[in-house]
Amino acid sequence: MTGFRFHGGKLAEARAHFGPGDWIDLSTGINPDAWPGVDQLTMDWRALPDTGALADLEAAAASCFGTDPAHVCAVPGTEIGLRLLGDNLPGPAIHAWPSYRTHGEMIPGSRAADLSDLAGLQDASLIVANPNNPDGRIIPPATLLGWLTARQHHPSWLVVDEAFADASPEISLAAHVEDGRRLVIFRSFGKFFGLAGVRLGFVLGPRPLIARYRQRLGAWPLSAAALAIGTAAYRDTAWIAAMRQSLSERAAALDAVLGRRGFRAAGACALFRLIETRDAAALFEHLAARAILTRPFDYNPRWLRLGLPANRQALDRLDQALANDWGGDG
Repeated sequence: MTGFRFHGGKLAEARAHFGPGDWIDLSTGINPDAWPGVDQLTMDWRALPDTGALADLEAAAASCFGTDPAHVCAVPGTEIGLRLLGDNLPGPAIHAWPSYRTHGEMIPGSRAADLSDLAGLQDASLIVANPNNPDGRIIPPATLLGWLTARQHHPSWLVVDEAFADASPEISLAAHVEDGRRLVIFRSFGKFFGLAGVRLGFVLGPRPLIARYRQRLGAWPLSAAALAIGTAAYRDTAWIAAMRQSLSERAAALDAVLGRRGFRAAGACALFRLIETRDAAALFEHLAARAILTRPFDYNPRWLRLGLPANRQALDRLDQALANDWGGDG
C-alpha cells in the first residue's frame, strides 16, 4: 500500500500487485476526457521550439485565465514552477496542510498550518491550493484577497496553486495579478485538459518575478509539442465551456452513487471527490480487487479520494463494487 499512498497514477504497479484486468483508474484528479484536438496537430520535430510560439501559448493561456500575458510564464510542469519559486521568496513561509507535498518542500523551513489557522499569519509567505487537494475545499476569493491585503505591509507573499481552477474559473485570482502585489498563482494544463503527459504549467505574477523565471528557464523551456497542444487547446473556447458543464454533471452523478452507498462526498472540485470511512485501506483493497484504482493517504487512514469515472459503464462498475458485497462502513 505504501506506494499507492504517495500519489496517484500507479496503474502499472496496481496491475503487477493485484493482477491484470480492465482497470478503471480513479486515483488521480485528471480529466478522463482529454482534449480531442491532439491528433489533428502537426509539428516539425527537426526545428527548435519557436520563441513566437511560446508567446502565442502564453497569450492564449492568459486570455483563458483572464489576465495580462505580461504576467504569465509557461513552465515545463507546475511541479518545476513551484520548486523554482523557493529561490525567489524571502523570509519564513507557511503552507496549508493537508495539501500537496510539494508545497511543504519548495521553501526550506516552511511550516504546516491548517486552513482555519491562516488568517493571522500575514508576516510569513502563505502557500495554499484552491481548490485544495485532496479534500476539494474552496477558499472564497474574498478571503484570499483579504489575506493578500494583510500582507501589503509585510515582505511576505500569497502563493495560490490553482491547479484545479480551470473547472471553476470564478474562484481564480488571476485577474488580480499586478506588479504592485505580492501575489503568485500557478496553473496546470494537464488536469483539466486531460493531458498530464504534456507537462505544461504556468506561473502568474509581477513582471520582475516573471523575468527571473525566464532567466532560470533559458531559451527553450518547452517542447514544440507542448507549445502547439497548449495553444490550440486554450483557444478552443467552445470545448472548454462544454467541458466545464460536463464535469459538473459527472461530479454530481458520482456524488449520487457515493451517497446511495452510504458515503458523504466532500469537496467542491469537479475533478475528484474525497470520502471518509472507518478503514480506507480495506476499501482501497476491496476496489482494487475489482480492478478499480483509488487514492489512499498515509497521513489519514480514513480518507480515500476518487477521480471521475470516464463513462457511465465505469460509474456503474464503481456503483456495483460499493454495493452489498462491500463490508465496510460509509
